[in-house]
Amino acid sequence: MEVKIGVTDSARELVINSAQTPDEVEKLVTAALGKGADAGLLSLTDEKGRRYLVQTAKIAYVEIGVADSRRVGFGIGADAATG
Repeated sequence: MEVKIGVTDSARELVINSAQTPDEVEKLVTAALGKGADAGLLSLTDEKGRRYLVQTAKIAYVEIGVADSRRVGFGIGADAATG
């Protein structure tokens, strides 16, 4: 699932491909923003295990994409054998 974070004073946005569900990401964002703009950090982990820390005072917006329902490509395993 793709998460886009707009950062104040920056023309670019931070794009993270997360394995978490949209609900999990929303809870993390809400909790980080609820701690207060000066004290909070938003911590997200991408699909490769990299961690991203963003100061909540610098967050302009967070766009949470829909959960990945299906990956495109060749499947290996039980699903591919039943085709």
